[in-house]
Amino acid sequence: MTLAFLSHLDYNLWLFRLPVMQALVQQGHTVYAICPNGEISSSFTQHGIIHIPYTISRSSLNPLKELQAIRNIYHALKPLHLDILHTFTAKPNIYGTIAGRLAKVPRIINLVEGLGSFYLENDLKSRIVRTLIEMLYRQTFKLSDTVMFVNRDDPKYLISQNIIDPQKVFILKGVGIDTTEWKPIPKEDEWIRVTMIARALKHKGVHEFVNAAALLGQKYPEVSFQYVGSPDEGNRFSVSEEFMKMQSSIHYMGHQENIRHILSQSDIFVLPSYREGLPRTSMEAASMGLPIVTTDVIGCRETVDDGVNGFLIPPQNVHALADAIEKLIINPSLRQKMGNAGREKAVREFDIGTIVERHLDVYGI
Repeated sequence: MTLAFLSHLDYNLWLFRLPVMQALVQQGHTVYAICPNGEISSSFTQHGIIHIPYTISRSSLNPLKELQAIRNIYHALKPLHLDILHTFTAKPNIYGTIAGRLAKVPRIINLVEGLGSFYLENDLKSRIVRTLIEMLYRQTFKLSDTVMFVNRDDPKYLISQNIIDPQKVFILKGVGIDTTEWKPIPKEDEWIRVTMIARALKHKGVHEFVNAAALLGQKYPEVSFQYVGSPDEGNRFSVSEEFMKMQSSIHYMGHQENIRHILSQSDIFVLPSYREGLPRTSMEAASMGLPIVTTDVIGCRETVDDGVNGFLIPPQNVHALADAIEKLIINPSLRQKMGNAGREKAVREFDIGTIVERHLDVYGI
C-alpha cells in the first residue's frame, strides 16, 4: 500500500506523525512525507520515508496564491499513485483534499486537531473567519472519506451545523506520547513547583495563572510558580515578553527544550486554557505522574477526570484556579493519588502504541 502524509510544516509531520509513518514502513508499505522543505525534511529518509516538497504560504489569503498552492499539491500527488492521502491542519486539509480528488486518490483522510482561536472571540474578524472556515470545511468533508478529531466536542459542534456527516467522524485521543519515555522521575529537592507550559497567549490563561500565583505566593513561600513558553509573534492574542518578565509572582522561563526534566521536578501541572484541540503538555504531565488543574473546556476536559487525576475548573476564573491549586499544595497524599491516576490514564488512553493501532485501523491495515 502507498500512503502520503501532507502538512504545511515538516516539523508537524516529524514531531507528531513519525511513529505512525515508521510503523507503516516497518510493515512494508511505501510512505511519503509531503511538506515544504525545512530544517528537518531531509531526515525523513533515514526512516525509509520519502520526502516530496511543495510550496505553500502559511499566512496568505491571496486567492491566486491559494490556487497555486492547490496546484502545487496536485503536482506533488499525481505521480505517486497513492492508495491513501492523510492530511493535517486547516490549509492542507482543505487544499490537499481538493488536490487529492483531482489526482484521483482513492481514499482521503483529514485530521482536525482543533477549530482554533477564532472560536473564542466574537469580533467581526473572528465571525468572518469562522464562517469561511465552516464553508470550506463543509465542502472539504463532502470530498474526504474519514475525518479524525482529537476531542468529542469539535465534531459534535460540526455535526450540529450540518458541516460533516456523523458517519465520517473518527475520534482519536491526540497524537500520542511515548509513556515509556514520559514517566515519573524522582525529584531532586523538596521545593513545591507549580508549572504551566504553553505559548504565552491570552487564550492559554496566562493572566489567570499569573494572578492565581499572586494570590497564593505570599501564603505559601515554599511554593514556586513557573511559566514555560514564549510569546507567539504575529499572533494578535500574544502576551508580550516584557509583560511576562515583569511578573513577580511567577518565574518566567521562556522557551525551553528540556520539558521532560522540568515536569520531573514539578509537583502540579496547570493549564487554564480557554479552548484546546487536545493539549499534549497535559498528556505529558499526566504520563509523568503529575496532578493537573485545567479548565472544563473543549480539549482540556479530555485529559482530566475531575477529582480523579486532577481538577476541572471554570475558564477565566482566577479564584477557582487558585482554590484548586491550593488543595493540591496542602495535601501531598492527594497529589500522589491523583498523579498515580493520571499516569494510569496516560498509559491507557494516550500511549503512542495505542494511537498507532488506531491509525492502522482507520487505514484498514
